[in-house]
Amino acid sequence: MADPLNLMAIDDLRLLTGLEIKPVVAPPREIDEAIEHFYMEQMFHDISALKADQVLPEEESEIADLEKLAREALVIKLVNLLIHQAVQERASDIHIEPHEKQLKVRYRIDGILHDATAPPKSLHPAIISRVKILAEMDIAERRLPQDGRVRVKVADRQVDLRVSTLPTLYGESVVIRLLDRSAGMMALQELGMREDALQEFNRLITRPHGIILVTGPTGSGKTTTLYAALNRIYSPQKKIITIEDPVEYELMGANQLNVRPQIGLSFARGLRHIVRQDPDIIMVGEIRDRETAEIAIHSALTGHLVFSTLHTNDSSGALTRLLDMGIEPYLVASSIIGVLAQRLVRVICRGCKRQVTPEPEALREVEFPETDRPDKVSVADGCDRCRQTGYQGRTGVFELLPITETVRDQVLNKISSSVIKQKAVREGMRTLLVDGREKVRESLTTIEEVLRVCQRDEA
Repeated sequence: MADPLNLMAIDDLRLLTGLEIKPVVAPPREIDEAIEHFYMEQMFHDISALKADQVLPEEESEIADLEKLAREALVIKLVNLLIHQAVQERASDIHIEPHEKQLKVRYRIDGILHDATAPPKSLHPAIISRVKILAEMDIAERRLPQDGRVRVKVADRQVDLRVSTLPTLYGESVVIRLLDRSAGMMALQELGMREDALQEFNRLITRPHGIILVTGPTGSGKTTTLYAALNRIYSPQKKIITIEDPVEYELMGANQLNVRPQIGLSFARGLRHIVRQDPDIIMVGEIRDRETAEIAIHSALTGHLVFSTLHTNDSSGALTRLLDMGIEPYLVASSIIGVLAQRLVRVICRGCKRQVTPEPEALREVEFPETDRPDKVSVADGCDRCRQTGYQGRTGVFELLPITETVRDQVLNKISSSVIKQKAVREGMRTLLVDGREKVRESLTTIEEVLRVCQRDEA
């Protein structure tokens, strides 16, 4: 018990069980984990007690058997529990991965994967089939990757699930992305942008036309930043249209569109029709090909403000990426007005934060200047509040590249991205590593976390 002096609970247990109760003190978190563990174990035992011919190796499973097993109350309860637990743990993804002798379930929390209690391997076909039924996917197709989506209600919260299956050596692997509809959009000032970068970004997003790109890997918060920008500049006098895969946030007053490749509605085709809807502001979820890039550029050149994303390592890399797609340099130079690169770093847990003297080698790793190194930095040992990780929540690190006349000339002359970056740094641009370094100085995150997400600068 967390509170061994709770005599009412002890009396209730004595009456319910007919046994003498001997209370023992334990931390609340450990009690919760024990309850969860034994609850899951009991559930797995109950499911395993189903008829033996209902739980078959995946390659021998008949469709009718799979569908029947997937609709068993205990299997439904198990899948619901996996989703419910992921939402409670603030997970962004659920990974269900079959291996030779076991099934692994992992939750991605604050960008890092954590193991969860996993069902027996024999239940893998039933779990996959249940997820496919939920997401309206073809349970008979196990040889090809599939994508699906569904909206569910978890503890009075609307959660969108994006489901992806992939056939692997030991069966289908499933990743479920969780998008919490009840989580409100963040304001620009809540993202972690420094004041000077925030003012410059605000100036860019209030321009009447041009393209603003946000770059970074998958899961780096690009869409969150775009929606914060759209929310900042929205007014009833402006028409905003977004096209995404899928729509992740609902923006009041905006027209939002999901791409549907299965019926031919791609980013390029949707964008072509969006331009005819007389918008003031357009958001394209991602520029994936030359056709989409060309339409976005022509939209910007004809008086629209366009927001979009690219998968590049840094801000200057977005410019050369467009050139590599085959876009003419003069079109890139005349349409792009700013590029924001970003990453997400984990924030040190306040419950177990403490200060230490940093190692000189660690300070060199993040390139702190010799004459301006902090005497103390913060670390965390881990506690119940942060699941013993030492971190709780995330914040952004940013690299903002406004497109100045100098940058335009470099693009027209097809100068490499590394040279563009070096020149921008000399003119005052703060790189991802420098921004992360400042967050270490401010005790928001750790040196190890910055090195995990930011590459060392070569400029």
